[in-house]
Amino acid sequence: MDKPRILVVDDESDLRHLMKTALIKEGFSEIETAGSVREGWEQFKTFSPHIAILDIMLPDGDGYELCKKIREVSHIPILFLSAKSDELDKILGLAIGGDDYITKPFSPKEVAFRVKAQLRRAGYNDSGTAPQSKRITVGPFSMDEEETEVTKNGEPMELTAKEMGLMACFMHHPNQILSKETLFERVWGEDFFGADNTLMVHIRRLREKIEDQPSKPTFLTTVKGLGYKFIVK
Repeated sequence: MDKPRILVVDDESDLRHLMKTALIKEGFSEIETAGSVREGWEQFKTFSPHIAILDIMLPDGDGYELCKKIREVSHIPILFLSAKSDELDKILGLAIGGDDYITKPFSPKEVAFRVKAQLRRAGYNDSGTAPQSKRITVGPFSMDEEETEVTKNGEPMELTAKEMGLMACFMHHPNQILSKETLFERVWGEDFFGADNTLMVHIRRLREKIEDQPSKPTFLTTVKGLGYKFIVK
């Protein structure tokens, strides 16, 4: 597999340079940058990144707009960078397809490690290559962890990196109750404290993709007071 390609979109040239330098120091070599929604979209189409880091405030629009355009054609991991720390902004970023949200000011090294974490969940190991192919089949669902693809009854499903991480947890532990704390720690790699809304947003989005009737889930059910259970025969 190719070395992971990273796209950084931010209107501050100094920050773009800082981010690129930090990523290079962490072993990444395929990095392109852009300073606007238009440039970011053009770079996405020509560079075909495996992960994108998007600033929220851009001179010709915002990162949410670019995220929506990317999500129409790709499920690569997307990280948001923003000076906005309001919880509603974070929820919006996650709801429209983001996989992580980092508030400025931040450490470039921290962002580099978050990029590594997202790429690992998307199928890359620390050397930048994909692990040996492994397929899991549970009920009507099948997941090829190398290709980071989930199918339902043989039909491919477009899942984000976080949704893929959740499906991996559920498919490895079918018919078992998984607590919110366990899911968040495994998929986000962070402590659960205060992250209930974040997890709920992703569970709702996942249900919209895997359930025949998302409002009446039969696969991904809530176990009140305990967590979630992935029910399959």
